[in-house]
Amino acid sequence: MKVEILNLNGNYSIQKQVIAKIGDLINHKNLEPGDKLPSERMLSEKFKVTRGIIREAIQKLEFYGLLKSIPQSGTFVANIGVIALNGMIDDILTLEAPDFKSLVETRILLELKTARLAALRRTDDDLKKMQEALTAYTDKVLNGEDAMQEDLLFHLAIARASGNSTMNNFMLIITPEIITNFEKYHVCDSGMAQSGIEEHRRIYEAIEEQDPQKAKAMMKKHFKALYQYCYNI
Repeated sequence: MKVEILNLNGNYSIQKQVIAKIGDLINHKNLEPGDKLPSERMLSEKFKVTRGIIREAIQKLEFYGLLKSIPQSGTFVANIGVIALNGMIDDILTLEAPDFKSLVETRILLELKTARLAALRRTDDDLKKMQEALTAYTDKVLNGEDAMQEDLLFHLAIARASGNSTMNNFMLIITPEIITNFEKYHVCDSGMAQSGIEEHRRIYEAIEEQDPQKAKAMMKKHFKALYQYCYNI
């Protein structure tokens, strides 16, 4: 799995405009729950934006439960009343692009919980994926290479092992923006990367031992430097 580095802020304003237009389209055509939206290609042509932007807007509305995409069939209005749908779209449009500190706080809160749940629910396959990511991270750090993506892949493996799909989805959503900000602010120096090897190993061992309290404690210790860095920017 490769974590792609995306500039989410760059498309944020355009994405909000497309979300508003999709809402207007639903109202204008009086679409009911279960009705099908035009295809991505048709929406792209109608709104004069790329299909990628259309896809991102649809994925966001699907994440909030307003649309439902069915493979090989299309995208449909979810089973929600028009008043509630319009209200939720208005709320989505007022959301601000998250700042770095907010992302860090959210990530830490999520990861403390996912580490604990992963220790309770992990499978042998989960451990294998964590070990693979940890090995890749260690190899790159020892070779003096940038291991940021391998670091985050390790944490995403823990999120999957938590068995909580919502937490896993949140991690997948915020991860690209975290990577972008890490590069922008040069968060991870070589010293942090070196200490990360041992910290990751201890987190892995706690999850392997199925010790939820230890897993949470090791994750909290792992994020101490990042949290301090964030509030000293």
